[in-house]
Amino acid sequence: MKLKQHIPNTITCCNLFSGCLSILFLCLGMPVKAAIMILVAGLFDFLDGLAARVFHAHSTIGADLDSLSDVVSFGVAPGFIMYFLMGETIDPYFAYVWKFPVTWAYLAFLLPVFSAVRLAKFNNDESQITSFQGLPTPAMAIFVASLPLALGQMGRVLDGVLNFWVCLGITLIFSFMMVSRLRFFSFKMKSFSWKGNELQWIFLIVAVAAFAVFRFLALPFILLLYILMSVLFQR
Repeated sequence: MKLKQHIPNTITCCNLFSGCLSILFLCLGMPVKAAIMILVAGLFDFLDGLAARVFHAHSTIGADLDSLSDVVSFGVAPGFIMYFLMGETIDPYFAYVWKFPVTWAYLAFLLPVFSAVRLAKFNNDESQITSFQGLPTPAMAIFVASLPLALGQMGRVLDGVLNFWVCLGITLIFSFMMVSRLRFFSFKMKSFSWKGNELQWIFLIVAVAAFAVFRFLALPFILLLYILMSVLFQR
């Protein structure tokens, strides 16, 4: 096998390594760095697919390695971040009444469970080439990662600004969307022309402009815009 055939898999391993670092940073009490590593993993996830197309290096092993890496970086890592947010935002009265509040935060790990189901379905569905059925796991992960990043920009990561029930609602809704029949548009464009790629270009222009102005505060709304545009306009 030629050396270039290994380039996509090497990039995929960088995705997995970034996901492991995200979990490590969170265990060390650094949620912002943990969130940044999920974004880095998302960059590697984009680059490995691009490299596979450029070098014509598609393989069954590469596809399986990509899914296994995604379970960690876009399933387990955001699950830990959501667990952290739930633990920081649980209501004291609720904690007192139910005695064992930490067990409620375990529901955050529905995210990696449904991420694994979503990826398994994707690997066995040949119809998800130009669009996705169910919310892509990287989109869910980036949304969850955007929460501590946005709070960190405001200097309020650890003061419980998020409500526990909001975090739980996000977990349940996103878990459902990952395995739903909703269609979401893909960024795999056959060309860079406007015609035929209007949806992708409109989203990218709005996303770049919003991030340039509001930085990390814009990320949650950018992901919500992706969901909204997919539901409204994706055929």
